[in-house]
Amino acid sequence: MATWWAASARAGLRAWALPSRLRRLSDISSARNGDLQATLEPDPVLFSQEHNALQESLRKIIDKEINPFIDKWEEAGQFPAHKIFKILGQAGFLGVDKATEYGGMGLDFSYSIAVAEELGNIRAGGVPMAIGVQSNMATPALSKFGSNELKQQFLVPTIAGDLVACLGVSEAKAGSDVANIHTTAVRKGDDYVINGDKMWITNGCQADWMCLLANTSDAAPHKNKSLICMPMKLPGVHINKKIDKMGMRSSDTAQIFFEDVRVPCKYLIGEEGMGFTYQMLQFQEERMWGVAGVLKPLECLIQETIDYTRQRKIFNQPVLYNQTVHFRLAELATEIELLRSLLYRAVALYIKGNDVTKFASMGKLKAGRLAREVTDSCLQFWGGMGFTNEVLVSRLYRDMRLISIGGGADEVMLSIICKYMDTIPRKM
Repeated sequence: MATWWAASARAGLRAWALPSRLRRLSDISSARNGDLQATLEPDPVLFSQEHNALQESLRKIIDKEINPFIDKWEEAGQFPAHKIFKILGQAGFLGVDKATEYGGMGLDFSYSIAVAEELGNIRAGGVPMAIGVQSNMATPALSKFGSNELKQQFLVPTIAGDLVACLGVSEAKAGSDVANIHTTAVRKGDDYVINGDKMWITNGCQADWMCLLANTSDAAPHKNKSLICMPMKLPGVHINKKIDKMGMRSSDTAQIFFEDVRVPCKYLIGEEGMGFTYQMLQFQEERMWGVAGVLKPLECLIQETIDYTRQRKIFNQPVLYNQTVHFRLAELATEIELLRSLLYRAVALYIKGNDVTKFASMGKLKAGRLAREVTDSCLQFWGGMGFTNEVLVSRLYRDMRLISIGGGADEVMLSIICKYMDTIPRKM
């Protein structure tokens, strides 16, 4: 499959007639219950029929290999990453925008966004988050700046699903404050000797290697960091514990300590001292990927809430018929579409080589806040049933609370946006 998609990309992804690329209202008819049903062609502005076909193929894997087992994995607090990543890797979904010479499809970043959106059909947030770490959070810098030798050793098997990757940035005392990390990598001969710790590491208990951000000099905080590919089975790597989380239960999250871990200097990604810059570039993709990942879960939740409140009656009428309910759901659906438009604008600019830090930060901020709004409002409309663990709304209420924290907290996103607006207070 990956070969077919790569061939399509090289052929230029044939041009489709403009009318078929537009979303249009069609087949408006009266249903048996008298409601108007509006059908939209599933062809958003950013996506072509190739994007849609890619999503359809992924959906088959989700329906067969993932969703039937989600409840079991949620209860266990971990999903089988090696098994699932191998299935996804064989189908080409872990390297959609990576070079074909390293096993990728060679497509542009919009295809990764299409994959991220479709992963939103997984019935829990932890698994798609873990997949995103593998495909678009731990590997962009390696793909762009790593040596050919390093890519062959780490990128190729990661795209194939033979290795599980994790990203080592956050620390107990330096979450969103990336410049303040304390982990060190000191050159001794042909090795870096690594000491320190990392916290909140997705895939950390199962990972084969880590894209590690560490201080490699005593220079200024933005110029003293480097990204290093660090095998997780090396002596001195200690997985202290699997963190017991409120949500994202099926994704294992670890606290990890490093004690005199020796890593060959040739495992350095790109140039020494450029790690902070490389990581900021990785954050652009991570944040856009994360925004894409919330769209379908929120849409699904609204639709399930509509279905539930239509059949649930109170005071002799369906809950849905209360104006408070159907107006609120309409507002939330509108907000989701606005978020999608912001994301697609950012992705379109990114594909053309633009710095989209501002728009990616805006999208991340809005995604986190909207996820909280949608899950909270919908849970309220589910009443007592929403407070049980038997329905999707309670799971997403817990899972999606992380969006406003992980990958840069809301407050950090606001600071970034303010920098681009030149409104940060200056020292007098």
